[in-house]
Amino acid sequence: MAKNNIITVWLFGLEIGKLGYDIDKKASYFQYNPAFLESSQYTNIFPYIFKRIKPVQVFNKFEGETFRGLPPMIADSLPDRFGNIIFKEWFEAKNKEFKKITPLEQLTYVANRGMGALEYQPVAKIPKTSTINIEEIVEVLNKVLDLKNETSEKELSNIALLNVFKIGTSAGGARPKILISEHKETGKIIPGDMEYSDDYNHYLVKLCMNEGQEKEYNREKIEYVYYLMAQKAGIQMMPSKLIDNKHFATLRYDRQNGEKQHVLTASGLTGWDFKKPDDASYENVLKLALDLKVPYKDIQELFRRMIFNVVFANIDDHLKNHSFIYNKETDSWNLAPAYDLTYPLNINLNYSNVSRALSINNKRNTITIEDVMRIAEEFAIKNPIGIIKKIQGASKKWKEATSNLQIQKKVIREIEKEFVELV
Repeated sequence: MAKNNIITVWLFGLEIGKLGYDIDKKASYFQYNPAFLESSQYTNIFPYIFKRIKPVQVFNKFEGETFRGLPPMIADSLPDRFGNIIFKEWFEAKNKEFKKITPLEQLTYVANRGMGALEYQPVAKIPKTSTINIEEIVEVLNKVLDLKNETSEKELSNIALLNVFKIGTSAGGARPKILISEHKETGKIIPGDMEYSDDYNHYLVKLCMNEGQEKEYNREKIEYVYYLMAQKAGIQMMPSKLIDNKHFATLRYDRQNGEKQHVLTASGLTGWDFKKPDDASYENVLKLALDLKVPYKDIQELFRRMIFNVVFANIDDHLKNHSFIYNKETDSWNLAPAYDLTYPLNINLNYSNVSRALSINNKRNTITIEDVMRIAEEFAIKNPIGIIKKIQGASKKWKEATSNLQIQKKVIREIEKEFVELV
C-alpha cells in the first residue's frame, strides 16, 4: 500500500495531484500539484467539487457505497457491484481480507487499467497475461458468482480468474462484464487493460452467464436488440455486436483514436449519489449539461434518450448511466454516447411498485405526454413531437429486430407489453 495512505492522480501523462484517505475519519484529502495549476492546462477537467487552489482540500461528506469517502470524480474509478465481487474473491484466494482493503488501495489495483483516463500511482503489481478465452472466463465466473458452492483455491488462482480480476474489476455496473481488446487485423483477443492503441478495437463485453432463473433468458441478446432499436431511433451509441451469438460487446468510447478519453458520470461530476432519489431527475441531468456548456445537439440528444427510456420501459436510467466526455483540445465537455439501454427487469419474475431511477416532472411512474412536454418546453427542445413519433416508430420494429436471434417468443412478447405510447 502507498506510504502514509497517499497516492498520486495522473491524467494525460501529467501528475494532477495527490490523494489521501483517513480510515478512522472516513475522509479523503486532495491537493493539486502546484506545477499542474501553474501550467494552466486542462483547467476544466474537474468543473465541480475540486477547487483550483494549492492548499489541501478535505472531503468528509461523500460516504456510503457509492463514494466510499472519496471525492466523487475519483470514486467513479472504483469497481461497482460485480467488480467488487471479483475483487473480494481474488483477494481471498490470495489469503487477504477484502474488508481491510481501503479505497486508496483499490485504486492502486485499478492503476492505469480503469475506465476513462484517470490513473493512480503507485501501481499494485499484478501478473501479466497475454491472451484470454471468454468461455473459460465464463466458466470460472459461474463458480465465483454461485456463492452457495465452495470454489477451491486452485480454481480461484487459475489464469482465468486472474484475467477476470484484471479486466472485470474496472468496468462499472452490476452484471458480469469484462474489458477486451481485439486486434483489427488478426482478430486476436487480449485483456483490455494491456493496450489502448489504434491497432485494436477496445470492447466492453457483457457476459451471458445463464444463471439461476435466467437460464433461458439471454439479457445480452435483449440489450443488443435495444441497441438496434436505439439506432433506428437516432440515438448516438458506439458500434456494438454479439460475440458467439450471446455475449454483448460494445466499443468503448473512453478509448478512441489510440488515446484514453477522460470521462465522468453525472454522479461523478456532481456528487449526486445514484442510489438515492434526492437529485435523480432528468431535469437535473439536463441542467448539468447546460452548465457544462455542451452543444445544443447534446441537449436534444438527452431529451431523445429520455423518451427512448420511457417508450422502451428502461427504468434503470440512473445518474451513472449518463456520462460526459472531456475534449482536451478545447478544454470543454460533450455528452458521451449512450450506454446500458436495455430492458432491466427479469421477465420471469413478478414486480410491484418498481419505479424509474430518474424522475420526469417529479414522477417516476405513469409518465404522460404532458410530463415530457413540460421538459421539452423548459429546455427549448425543437420538434419534441417529431422525436417522440420517431422513437415510437422504432418500437414497431421490435419483432423484426428479434427475428433472427433465437429469443424465446415469451420474452419478446412480455417485453413488448411494457412499451409505452406517449402520442
